[in-house]
Amino acid sequence: MPARIARAARGWIGTPYHDQASLKGVGCDCLGLLRGVWREVIGPEPLELTGPVPPYSRDWGETGSREVLCEAARAAMIEITIAEVRTGDVLLFRMIAGAVAKHCGIMMPNGQFIHASDRIGVIDEPLSTAWRRRIAFAFRFPERRP
Repeated sequence: MPARIARAARGWIGTPYHDQASLKGVGCDCLGLLRGVWREVIGPEPLELTGPVPPYSRDWGETGSREVLCEAARAAMIEITIAEVRTGDVLLFRMIAGAVAKHCGIMMPNGQFIHASDRIGVIDEPLSTAWRRRIAFAFRFPERRP
């Protein structure tokens, strides 16, 4: 399963950034990338990924008492510790200390991860120390749709 997820995620590299979209080769944001990989590997998206997650702002400094992205991931995926992360797992990032987690990516082999950058689109880049410090939550795709 991790290899299938990695292959699917690699297929999105080069997709342009488009806020709140999820079309391979056409446009996506970070959540759209995750949704697209889900559809390719697991099947139709669960309601947790399409329904309760409301349109979200691009404000990295947004604070609040609810971790909406994390709550949706918990409902559809398997939460794991950051120490357990392996290829194919989903990382949620808190871009600013004290803010809610609003960015996500998929772990790749050799310390890389794939995510949608608003300036570049979907890219594969090293999970550097700066990125590692921002990891707030980690999840594993289920073997099948919950």
